[in-house]
Amino acid sequence: MSKNRYHNHKLRLQQETGAIFHSWNEGRYRIALVYPNTYHQGMSNLGFLTVYQLLNQRDDCLCERFFLPDKDELAQTQRSTSPLVSLESEQPLTAFDLIAFSISFENDYLNLPVIFNLSGIPFFSAERDQFWPLVLFGGVCAFINPEPLADIVDLVAIGEAEPLLPGLLDVLLDKLTDRKGCLQKLAQLPGIYVPKFYTPVYAETGEVTHLNSESGVPVQVRRQFLHDLDLSASRSFIQAEETEFGNMALTEVSRGCSRGCRFCAAGFVYLPPRERNMDNLLEQVDKGLCQRDRVGLVAAAVSDYSNIQELQRGILERNGQISMSSLRLDALTVEEIEILYQAGHKSVAIAPEAGSQRLRDFINKGISEEQILASVKMLADGGIKNLKLYFIIGFPGEQQSDIEAIITLTESISAIWREAGRKRGQLGSLTLSVNPFIPKPFTPFQWAGMEQEKSLKKKLRLLQSAISQIPNTRMNHESIRAAILQTFLSRGDRRIGQLLPQLADGVNLKQLCKKTGLTLDFYVTRERGIEELFPWEVIDQGVKRIYLWQEYQKAQQEKTTSPCVAGCTRCGVCGEQVSCC
Repeated sequence: MSKNRYHNHKLRLQQETGAIFHSWNEGRYRIALVYPNTYHQGMSNLGFLTVYQLLNQRDDCLCERFFLPDKDELAQTQRSTSPLVSLESEQPLTAFDLIAFSISFENDYLNLPVIFNLSGIPFFSAERDQFWPLVLFGGVCAFINPEPLADIVDLVAIGEAEPLLPGLLDVLLDKLTDRKGCLQKLAQLPGIYVPKFYTPVYAETGEVTHLNSESGVPVQVRRQFLHDLDLSASRSFIQAEETEFGNMALTEVSRGCSRGCRFCAAGFVYLPPRERNMDNLLEQVDKGLCQRDRVGLVAAAVSDYSNIQELQRGILERNGQISMSSLRLDALTVEEIEILYQAGHKSVAIAPEAGSQRLRDFINKGISEEQILASVKMLADGGIKNLKLYFIIGFPGEQQSDIEAIITLTESISAIWREAGRKRGQLGSLTLSVNPFIPKPFTPFQWAGMEQEKSLKKKLRLLQSAISQIPNTRMNHESIRAAILQTFLSRGDRRIGQLLPQLADGVNLKQLCKKTGLTLDFYVTRERGIEELFPWEVIDQGVKRIYLWQEYQKAQQEKTTSPCVAGCTRCGVCGEQVSCC
């Protein structure tokens, strides 16, 4: 480790108030928790922090963190051939019993070959014998679609960490010397997927026809989730300065979302919606305020929390400030905006997603233009200076009029925003974030294809030209190439795992597919039929396939579905499915 890296390493540990330290020779089961991106990204991830805490609060485990070095450090490490080492004790990955990857974004798959190379560990599981650490894949990507990494990892955690870790660790702590025997035992556990015991069979046209599984393992692996959130805290157990949220104490308010937006994978794979009770949250808030003045409330839709105003008042009464990860347009209140303003919020982000009511009904967004404009006016009148709007383009069946509707809606919002700015004597800014639609697994749109690149580029040019004419308004967008890669990785099967080392080296995706006999359009833009078996259906999410198909049909009819409520059984997660309504 270079002198500069050593200094940064020690400085980070000193800054992490409450960090957990170990003596390396304590004889505990050693787990390397790896976030395949930089420290800045990983320490902003509440799930990563929670898993680290869950492991280290046990007496029989030792968990240390690994991150991808930043660009300058990575180049220096590769030149010096120094191994990647842990943040806590500077041990290499090979010194651990289990390497656990926590992956939230598919495009981070390209960082995996780099991490394996820096560690001197064979990339593919077939090349690793019993003397190598076991490799686990967890995080939301693992239970959306684990198949792209099936030939790379030894086991996959399907679901949330809290219910999975106890059983997993019980088996691992037996320290079985027979690697296959250990994996066979792990494969019996709920929520643990061991890919080597499953063999997909492909048709000549490329589709998965069926999945063969060895005897003794489940045909499908059922996702596990924590039924009662109050049983396990999820907050910023470690405070890290050099991160996006380093100035606040993050606290998870709820998990899952009842809204049923048809494009949103998180909205389906985290079902059912669950909330923490007020006493539980205020206890976490009290601990967070010992470290930071600002509390960051985290959830799929924070403003949907049933006692959100009571929670906000509780934070203010403790002389804390508030930051919210998401705002729901139709749940905003004047009081809530006043609290945000008092807390020093100058910018707020909202997500109309589509410009036309037709497309908002298509995606089941559940908001009208009147609600959007009313919420924008409340925000403007409440003193919020800057507004960010999220839109998606390329939904199935999208028309030219839907793109023009984004422009028209933006003009209306801009007029409200400029008027409020003139009244307070200071014009704020309006920013559009426009990104291509990606058809994700386990959503009603898993049967749809991504729009062609050429068409998406044309729509972006049209929007960019029109938005540039609106005063105090600008637009940014994700790279279409990056969106295509994400679609390819999120919808892929085992065959694409072989491409990752070359993709990590910068080989062009289209050229690589052509070279290896794969067809990019097969994975990215092709629409699927109802009978096609998806690679990711080795997982049982709990949401019935027929329910997702019915939602896809309702979308095409531009019909909406009401949010789920307690006791609802229509999708199958909370009980037997009934007819879609």
